[in-house]
Amino acid sequence: MIPLHDDNPTELFPYVTIAFIAACVLVFVWQFSLGPQGQQYIVVALGFIPAAVVGGQSLPPEYALVPPAATLFTSMFLHGGWMHLIGNMLYLWIFGNNVEDAMGHGRFVVFYLLCGAAAAFAQALPNPASTVPMVGASGAISGVLGAYLLLHPRARVLVAIPLGFILYTTRLPAMYVLAFWFVLQIINSVLMATAGGGGVAWGAHVGGFVAGMLLIPVFKHRKIRLFH
Repeated sequence: MIPLHDDNPTELFPYVTIAFIAACVLVFVWQFSLGPQGQQYIVVALGFIPAAVVGGQSLPPEYALVPPAATLFTSMFLHGGWMHLIGNMLYLWIFGNNVEDAMGHGRFVVFYLLCGAAAAFAQALPNPASTVPMVGASGAISGVLGAYLLLHPRARVLVAIPLGFILYTTRLPAMYVLAFWFVLQIINSVLMATAGGGGVAWGAHVGGFVAGMLLIPVFKHRKIRLFH
């Protein structure tokens, strides 16, 4: 189920949402320009490594470009490939503008970064000794999805559903689209924990989504109602 568009107008122009998308794209172009070895170096140096942030371990000096805690935020703007980037930016473009509209530009910046940090800790705490770098905006964007679910559960979302070689499109309420997405993250998180590995930070998706649901009542403007 791939979201394509939502029928949910906004009052504010989404400057911050667009700025986050532009920043992620520009950073990825910079990553790509470094070549394979340079890309690997940047992922280790600026990605979020649980062992270095919560596990008490230290990176080799040549990788210590920023303090370990700062990688909570630098990692949000790095991506592992074009499909990783495109998928994340698609979700942010569709759902970010309405969440920004509900809280304003400044609050949205803080909300987004807090959700990303919460997502990183959700991924790290079950295995604080992990030395696998985590990169990507998906944790912060998961927070956006959690907020959107509480703000606009009945908004209509155009989705594409692959049926063999046919791409079927339909409009569904956001509550179905986002609840389906969240359940998939939980299932995959459990499966990854059982298998003892995996390349996707499913736990971060779950943690970011829950953080977004918990934070939206605090960050939204008073005049904005939940479940609108």
